[in-house]
Amino acid sequence: MPSGRVSGWARGRELLVSTPSNIVPPKGARDGQLMRGQSLLVRLANFVKLPHTVFAMPFSLVGVIFASVVAPVTPAIVGWVLLAFTSARFAAMAFNRLVDRDVDALNPRTAMRELPAGTLTVGQAKLSIVVSSTLFIFASFMLNPLCLALSPVALLWVLGYSYTKRFTRWSHLWLGLGLSMAPVGGYLAVTGAWSEPVWLLLVLAAAVVCWSGGFDMIYALQDAEFDTRHGLHSVPSTFGVHRAVGIARLLHVLAVGGFAAVVAAQPLGNATPLVQGILWAAVAGIALMLLWEHRLVKADDLSRIDAAFFTMNGLISLGFLAFVLTARLLLPETP
Repeated sequence: MPSGRVSGWARGRELLVSTPSNIVPPKGARDGQLMRGQSLLVRLANFVKLPHTVFAMPFSLVGVIFASVVAPVTPAIVGWVLLAFTSARFAAMAFNRLVDRDVDALNPRTAMRELPAGTLTVGQAKLSIVVSSTLFIFASFMLNPLCLALSPVALLWVLGYSYTKRFTRWSHLWLGLGLSMAPVGGYLAVTGAWSEPVWLLLVLAAAVVCWSGGFDMIYALQDAEFDTRHGLHSVPSTFGVHRAVGIARLLHVLAVGGFAAVVAAQPLGNATPLVQGILWAAVAGIALMLLWEHRLVKADDLSRIDAAFFTMNGLISLGFLAFVLTARLLLPETP
């Protein structure tokens, strides 16, 4: 550059491509939830961490269930919702792996991911992104005009996450907002219109943002030192591991409050005490599992991060869906 000044983005890029990594990952750090096998399907599933679908997909169905008291739900709608969610998530994860392939190659924890290791090619990655993005927009088209109109915005947001660690420590919340589109999208897929009261979907989305943003901070603890040395931004690399755990706890307290506010709004209509009691039990279950999750996480020992990150949050999303579905099935049939 003529001025001799280099932007922060450029400095970060120079660090990423030129600095060798001799960092030893902290105790317990690993790139988990991988499927066994070498077939193309298995490699693609590992490429996008298919098991992590369990985090947000149940919330897309929660949105469908809440909307079912407003408009009828058909098997076709459920199928298109699942295709839309799965394809959008595939595109986002594949794009993230493509953008971060130089970072992953330097990080001892992620160096064996598919692109750095050469088990998938860049061409295969790009093709998978194009195909999955096309499927997402097609599924949105098959749902209703509102979903189709919003699909490019949603797609750009989830793809844009891949660049956030280059410029903001709050990439975790960007990711959380992407995941919060799941319940909102599920609701809009059924109704084609926003919720009544207006704030119901906003608070549900905010609860998912706080929940997923918090557990992403826990996951990022594994790379705090690496991110610091290589000019990447995250809450752990900015504030330190101990304070990051505290911020994650605060977000999870806010998440429980958000889910409680959603239940207080009676999202299944003027339900019986039994139905409302089941929904309140779901919120209590989330609170207890998040409490246990934070008992598993220690700043100096990540040996149980799989249980804290994957197992507990998978149970939270699937458990919440199970309770909401049970409550919906117990609603009296309208004449």
